[in-house]
Amino acid sequence: MHTTASSHVAASPRVWTLERLGLLYARLALGGAFLSAVASRFGVWKADPGLGYFDNFIRYTGEVNAFMPAATIPFLAWAATVAEVSLGLLLVLGFRRRQVALGASALLALFGTAMALSFGPKEPLDYSVFSASAGALLLALYPARPGGTHMSV
Repeated sequence: MHTTASSHVAASPRVWTLERLGLLYARLALGGAFLSAVASRFGVWKADPGLGYFDNFIRYTGEVNAFMPAATIPFLAWAATVAEVSLGLLLVLGFRRRQVALGASALLALFGTAMALSFGPKEPLDYSVFSASAGALLLALYPARPGGTHMSV
């Protein structure tokens, strides 16, 4: 009987366990990164919460989106924050993994593109924005279990 690599992977309990751990790791790392970024913009990491830190984030949003009209920057900063909190929580909870991971990949690709347009390609590459986007895309595209259901991790 001829066995393909994919059928061998599905049959191996050790690989299955490593796959589940890999999916969990990707989900928690991406979700945690989104939530950590939001925590920073509200001063949580410095144990001094406040909107003063968010004012700095609005300024940074203006730098990243230097090609956008200044009047749109506060909206973009708040929209990014809401998106990051939502995606971060949903990734950590594992809710609708495929759709949420696709959204995370798209958001990160937009961030990386905006950074590249405003600062050049080095900045998003140094901060691994595109690699995080690619990881989120792989998380979203992870194949279904044999039998057609998606592996929930």
